[in-house]
Amino acid sequence: MTLVFAAFAVWALAWWGNVWLANGPARDMTATRLAVPVIFGLTLLAIWELVVRGLDVSMVILPPPSVIADKISTSLPILWTDFVQTFVKGALSGYVIGIAAAFVVAVIADRSSFLRRGLLPVGSFVAAMPIVGTAPILVMWYGFDWQSKAAVVVVMVFFPMLVNITAGLQETSAMQRDQMKTWAASYWQGFWKLRLPAAMPFVFNGLKISSTLALIGAIVAEFFGSPISGMGFRISTSVGQLALDMVWAEIFVAALSGSVFYGAIALIERGVTFWHPSQRT
Repeated sequence: MTLVFAAFAVWALAWWGNVWLANGPARDMTATRLAVPVIFGLTLLAIWELVVRGLDVSMVILPPPSVIADKISTSLPILWTDFVQTFVKGALSGYVIGIAAAFVVAVIADRSSFLRRGLLPVGSFVAAMPIVGTAPILVMWYGFDWQSKAAVVVVMVFFPMLVNITAGLQETSAMQRDQMKTWAASYWQGFWKLRLPAAMPFVFNGLKISSTLALIGAIVAEFFGSPISGMGFRISTSVGQLALDMVWAEIFVAALSGSVFYGAIALIERGVTFWHPSQRT
């Protein structure tokens, strides 16, 4: 129980340190804004380690972070192969295809109110379909390699992107569109110079939502059939072997990949939509 009490002491010390940093005179500095979440994350890991070892929790139930870190360090080639198979081949390719298809369809729907009113309810219906039901069907259609995982990702990201792009293209006011017409601007001139820039906050909102859906879809799809690599395949087989350290190692890689991907999109968003109130400090 000594380690458990040590965990409480670590939590109290970290809490005091974060409160001091957040409320101190340097609270607006970039280093402080970065230090608070880093300290919080390290505190969670320390508490996890101390509580698991202090209560002698079985490795099958929950391995400590040190064991997971050791597994990651000794399994880097396997984790890299799984990352390439799931993220690069499955999630990223499906993400790009789904976004491109959604953009084209959104532009077509923007010029046809009939198509726009018909597509959006269908999109809501398809988006509500459970991935565990559609994934095995697409795996049967496209085989067990990365193509089927990309197909699942396309289905998952297409309609969220379609809804966001369509809503964004309607963001401009009638007065702004009429002003473009008084300047004798064509549809495409108004689209590229007025409506698409105004739609960018909606577009990036869809891109960020879809970035998480893409990785989830690719991993879940691998549960229903995959080559002998991939995050979903490794998690499924490792659970059957009670190798929980490998399961958590794959979860760490997936979480890190998704966070970096999301952060990269958010960083691009700050540069593209610098004029939007949400990006002002």
